[in-house]
Amino acid sequence: MAKVVLIGATGFVGSAILNELVERGHEVTAVVRNVEKLPKNALVKPVKEDVGNEDAIAKLLEGKDAVISAYNPGWNNPNIAQETIVNYRHILASTKKSGIGRLLIVGGAGTLFCAPGVRILETGVLPNEIFNGVVSLGYVYLNILQNEKELDWVFFSPAGMFDEKGERTGKFRLGKDDLVVDAEGNSHISVQDYAVAMVDELEKPAHHRERFTIGY
Repeated sequence: MAKVVLIGATGFVGSAILNELVERGHEVTAVVRNVEKLPKNALVKPVKEDVGNEDAIAKLLEGKDAVISAYNPGWNNPNIAQETIVNYRHILASTKKSGIGRLLIVGGAGTLFCAPGVRILETGVLPNEIFNGVVSLGYVYLNILQNEKELDWVFFSPAGMFDEKGERTGKFRLGKDDLVVDAEGNSHISVQDYAVAMVDELEKPAHHRERFTIGY
């Protein structure tokens, strides 16, 4: 059993990761904006805290095995780009202060290559309503994490699409920097299977200071 801090445990992806962690018997400190949204479970310790409070977050992290960040300031937040970048700097700083070496981040697909030398965010296919969020998360990966040499971080990019009515199959393929597509050329994954792969990485680390991705 690992002791894990999960930031953003009530979001779409974060809640799936929380469920997978609990199902596998891990002890989770869940850092959220609204503790009422968390399920009641003996393995889950709810904490309402601002990720910008580095000292408070660092104290929560002390003695834990790893931190998983599913942080997202909200897709409808007009300041999503700025808050994503600023608060990920805070999360990295808190992790360093705490002495935890392992940081697993729920990444975005925007920086994946969909053709030689072409990233998804450069193709013009991203809807306007998510563009700023995708680009800012891409900035975190390309400009912050890739220069981070102290923490043992991983940036886990999802497939191009999350299946709306997905299920936990435990069957998927992993990749590195290229979009994972199926025989029909589609890139998709269920949020449940994404969570499976994230917790697999927690339990048996296979990636270090790099990105990996997933798809069927």
